[in-house]
Amino acid sequence: MGRHATSLGALLLLACADNGERQIRESTAELPAGAQAISLLGEPLYAPPLAPDVREDHEAKLAQARADYEADSSNADAIIWLGRRTAYLGGYREAIDIYTAGLEKHPSDPRLYRHRGHRYITVRQFDDAIADLEHAAQLIAGEEDRIEPDGLPNALNIPTSTLHFNIWYHLGLARYLKGELEGALSAYRRCMEVSANPDMLVATSHWLYMTLRRLGLEDEAAAVLEPITAGMKVIENQGYHRLLLMYAGELGEEELLGEAVAAGALENATVSYGIANWHGYNGRMKQAEEILRDVLKGTQWAAFGYIAAEADLARAGSGASR
Repeated sequence: MGRHATSLGALLLLACADNGERQIRESTAELPAGAQAISLLGEPLYAPPLAPDVREDHEAKLAQARADYEADSSNADAIIWLGRRTAYLGGYREAIDIYTAGLEKHPSDPRLYRHRGHRYITVRQFDDAIADLEHAAQLIAGEEDRIEPDGLPNALNIPTSTLHFNIWYHLGLARYLKGELEGALSAYRRCMEVSANPDMLVATSHWLYMTLRRLGLEDEAAAVLEPITAGMKVIENQGYHRLLLMYAGELGEEELLGEAVAAGALENATVSYGIANWHGYNGRMKQAEEILRDVLKGTQWAAFGYIAAEADLARAGSGASR
């Protein structure tokens, strides 16, 4: 297979060589009215649909966040929650603007860079995301980690991530999506150092495993799976947990995919992307590409698995029917 081949097979097999060649170009096209982003395949992206009850709940919480902000617009927590609640309703661009305005008041608050970096990922501005998250990482150096409150609580209402975790996790993701695998590997290794509970561990392990496999470091990838067991008490990252069990040969693809479909579009995008990569690592390129294209038929384009599928197909020079 030639070094400059553009097939998905070439992408997955040669992912460790000349990362810069396969970096995607972020769109600079003007957004159509109402669009939140331009996909990496050149399509406008609009706010994902929400179930009526979910939308009602999000709107009520946004109204409260706005009231809190208006009561004290200089309060960093109020700024962050206004941005988060705005983004949950699909207002990703507005959320970025809220964080940007907040940084004028709090230029040294790593949380604002962390949240803006996340939403830069959502709108496919990976360079901006990397810059924000790298700066956030500098700001937390030597600082004690802290639990990050959930905006979308899990069934047990127990927060499962921390500020340091989220900075390194999103930085690793932005670099991975950009095609900067060595940089992603470095970030995920730092993220592993602060992955102090099962939910953080399985999330980091999933992206770390995929990065190592793309770099051809199979022995190191296998070592990532060693601490992963079926009995881990994972609260919300079940998709990542189950993918890791599949990578280890403890769970079948069909069973896992069936669970993901039943769980909904967000979980399906996450799991399907992992399965596509697994096929690619094992030389089944046709199956890998078919699954990536299926991911893009969904509506949850802010999901990390969706963005990653989009990035892979864009780098491979493959369009996608939706």
